[in-house]
Amino acid sequence: MAADGTAAGLLLDALRAHGVEYFFANAGTDFPPLIEAFARGAETAHAYPRPMVVPHEGIAVGMAHGYYLATGRPQAVMVHVNVGTANCLNNLINAARDNVPILLLAGRTPVTEHGRKGSRTRPIHWAQEMFDQAGMLREIVKWDYELRYPEQAADAVRRAVEVALTPPRGPVYLVLPREALAGEVPAGIDPAPRAVPAAPRPDPDAVARLAQWIRDAEFPLVITSAAGRDPAAAGALARLAERFGVGVVCAWSRYVNLPASHPMHLGYAPGDALRAADLVVVIEADAPWFPHLESPRAGARVAHVGVDPAFVRYPMRSFPSDLSLAGDPRAVLEVLAAALEPHAGDAQLAARRDAIAVRAAARRPQAHATDPITPEWISRCIGEAKGDALVINEYPLRLEHCAFEEPASYFGLSPAGGLGWGLGAALGAKLAAPERLVIATLGDGAYVFANPTAGHWVARAHGLPILTVVFNNSRWAAVRNATVAMYKDGVAARAGGTLLADLSPSPDYAQLVEAHGGYGERVERAEALPDALARAIAATRSGRQALLDVICSY
Repeated sequence: MAADGTAAGLLLDALRAHGVEYFFANAGTDFPPLIEAFARGAETAHAYPRPMVVPHEGIAVGMAHGYYLATGRPQAVMVHVNVGTANCLNNLINAARDNVPILLLAGRTPVTEHGRKGSRTRPIHWAQEMFDQAGMLREIVKWDYELRYPEQAADAVRRAVEVALTPPRGPVYLVLPREALAGEVPAGIDPAPRAVPAAPRPDPDAVARLAQWIRDAEFPLVITSAAGRDPAAAGALARLAERFGVGVVCAWSRYVNLPASHPMHLGYAPGDALRAADLVVVIEADAPWFPHLESPRAGARVAHVGVDPAFVRYPMRSFPSDLSLAGDPRAVLEVLAAALEPHAGDAQLAARRDAIAVRAAARRPQAHATDPITPEWISRCIGEAKGDALVINEYPLRLEHCAFEEPASYFGLSPAGGLGWGLGAALGAKLAAPERLVIATLGDGAYVFANPTAGHWVARAHGLPILTVVFNNSRWAAVRNATVAMYKDGVAARAGGTLLADLSPSPDYAQLVEAHGGYGERVERAEALPDALARAIAATRSGRQALLDVICSY
């Protein structure tokens, strides 16, 4: 039974029973039953999730996202009614497109105007009511529900977690009216979780066909963005690629899908490899190439592999598909390897492996210290300084120049591209791995979007010393580059392409972290960056958050 006998206490018990360790919250007038339950639990040493004040909803959702990436365990975020929900939609879209299960809880304006514990007592209780609060995010989440009765609290959590963790995973939304939270619950309600379905097993006939295609191909190519979401799948891909001579492009990588030094690693964009391959195996990649710009060669076979290889929640996705294989990528790769094993010693596979290794070795670039500083140089310096750090990247890091060998050591922004994710995600990762160096690499625009005052406050208040590296080019690089690419001979390009992309004058971002007791430094010369990184890393290891404002051009 809940420690305080209310639905609020039962809800917290159920969250704890489902492995939720942290309750990231930006509170409002709908929270009193939960606040009272937390207080009673603390008084009696009852084990609830740890409540954490996070003064912006986007940071809170980012923290839950980052914590899950580092641990594989979903966490809970609670926000204030419709306005709090609206404030976190951007990062919730990121979580949805990255298949990250987050339990988003929100209050609801009290249903009743009088007569019940929790009835309306503030002017906002009329103004904040909506006909359909969940309607604003129903396309984003896998499931939404509003708690009707106090005794439903455990079942609602059970259902939310069950749906969130059923592959393909994703966020869910539970609305909690104040009267229901404050209601009493009977003794003996068990908050224990139910079993969660596993991903479908791959079809044996499809596996056999794909194995035959790989064996017969002159140049088989895997393109993946997120196979490394499961570290075991990254290991299975590395073994299959090397043993059977399969090239791998980690296109727009969000995970470490293949060690950077792997002999079959063909880089981070399809390019020449896509045009040369006669078999393309797309593994967990929503946009493996851009058909407007490039496509596989004529006659090439294309297979898609993933928990949801058709990406059914994408309204339009028209990549060619000769074979679609639904299944957990690790399982698919392992059964593929078993099917290919009788041919492991074939001379054809050995020659193919050697040819791909030569192609891979020829593509590795090297950045140098030049002024103005380039993102390639920043990336190289971070790569040389990071050690075993966990890196959260929101756009600017160049993976060609910053090598990652171990799975789960790098996480990039969701393909949804909602800015303002990286700072919160890094804080969540640091919470999950307090002994590990965590580095957030952010563009200056992404840093502004992240509500840095709230983020740095969280870092200081909760003891989460991360290093933030801001790639500061005083512009929206994505906007400028898209304009110049689309209208390279246009008027906007002749003017530098900065219209609606100019973020100058740039403030001194280092002062923001200093205002929160952190270490800040502005870097304007390439040769000064390695020492600045060393100082900033030393500050984080001493318990202070740090930020480098690196002035660069791209």
